[in-house]
Amino acid sequence: MEWKSLLSAKRWGSDNANYIEDDNARSQFQRDYDRLIFSSPFRRLQNKTQVFPLPGSVFVHNRLTHSLEVASVGRSLGRIFYNRYKKDNPQLDEEMPLISEVGNIVAAACLAHDLGNPAFGHSGEAAISRYFTDGDGKAYEDMVSPCQWKDLINFEGNANAIRILTHPFKGKGLGAYSLTYSTIAAIGKYPCASIAGKQKGILHRKKYGFFQSEQDTYRKIADELKIEKESDDPLIYKRHPLTFLVEAADDICYNIIDLEDAHRLKILSYEEVRALLFPLCNDPNIDARLEKDQADDDAKVSLMRAKAINTLTLECSRIFYEAQTEILAGDYNQSLTDALPAEYLTAWKNIEKISVEKIYNYAAVIHKEVAGYKVMAGLLEEFVPALLLNNTHYYQKLVQLIPSQFHTDQTDAYSRIQSVLDFVSGMTDLYAVDLYSKIKGISFPSIN
Repeated sequence: MEWKSLLSAKRWGSDNANYIEDDNARSQFQRDYDRLIFSSPFRRLQNKTQVFPLPGSVFVHNRLTHSLEVASVGRSLGRIFYNRYKKDNPQLDEEMPLISEVGNIVAAACLAHDLGNPAFGHSGEAAISRYFTDGDGKAYEDMVSPCQWKDLINFEGNANAIRILTHPFKGKGLGAYSLTYSTIAAIGKYPCASIAGKQKGILHRKKYGFFQSEQDTYRKIADELKIEKESDDPLIYKRHPLTFLVEAADDICYNIIDLEDAHRLKILSYEEVRALLFPLCNDPNIDARLEKDQADDDAKVSLMRAKAINTLTLECSRIFYEAQTEILAGDYNQSLTDALPAEYLTAWKNIEKISVEKIYNYAAVIHKEVAGYKVMAGLLEEFVPALLLNNTHYYQKLVQLIPSQFHTDQTDAYSRIQSVLDFVSGMTDLYAVDLYSKIKGISFPSIN
């Protein structure tokens, strides 16, 4: 793979090879960022769970604030890489005019990386999958192909993000959000079909990155950018190199910032958080600042969080630059955070260990996950047969509750099931609970 072909301003839904810059204020990739900021799927992230239940009296991060922070770190990762690359190659901008936009491409991809995640965090994905493996949805297995069934029983937010950004939803235009090819490709952490995913020890096949319905879409993008193809049947590509920076930005933010949220919620003490973050601060004056400048523990944790993110950002950008040849060859098989120097990697692994033990298994988090299973399964139990069959007065009424953009003219079971999944996976936590309560008769709707 080569940067010259990997960086393209061509937009999805357009036949133009490259757009001519007609806006002195924004590059094409900054336009990607702006389009995402103003989009409805992005706004809905404000009411989607990151880790801790929403809402609460104590501020914690949601999917929207998380995505903004990831985009900020991602831009820095890309910019640091470009600055170092240019320093070693003074003619870089003349040889590859778009290389200076790496930071903006990564930032836009980071902003969109969670668009496909359903309500209730990762438990929402599991709940959708479980409906088809263990619930009423199992009855539809014979109505779809084996590859399509694999999509349904392993619902994947990564693949759903690609669908949201490229699928021509009714009334929304054929080009969807018309993002650049490079931005869309940078989102694809696992660029393979579902039947090729879940391969232990192979990073780009740990999960999967596109549904059967978007397979030709991803093929067109990858072939345009000359991303290396590993297999045609099943379809498997190597990662777009910038995906490593998107992944690193995400890893850095959720690992570090989940500690900050846990401290605010009094799940972890100041001493516990300090022991985890201090080794990553890399500042000889940090002791003095913690003791003299900060008036309370929250401020001290915020300072260490900022220092830790800075350290990790610098290290990951360095690792990416030094591994550039291997990454472009498609041979790099670990995340950038797993390649951290020993003194930082130990601290990083300690954070992951404590996060699993004390944060992700905290009672309120588990309660949210269990509730999510019930709500998501309950919605699918009603809407999937309604749209598939639509043969009773009750089902016809339920179908009317599905917004027109999620309807399809396709008559096959897979397309109709996907229409329901588009609707349900796009719901916020609060809306999903509210609709579930109403259609199950738990609460009675009111006219505002």
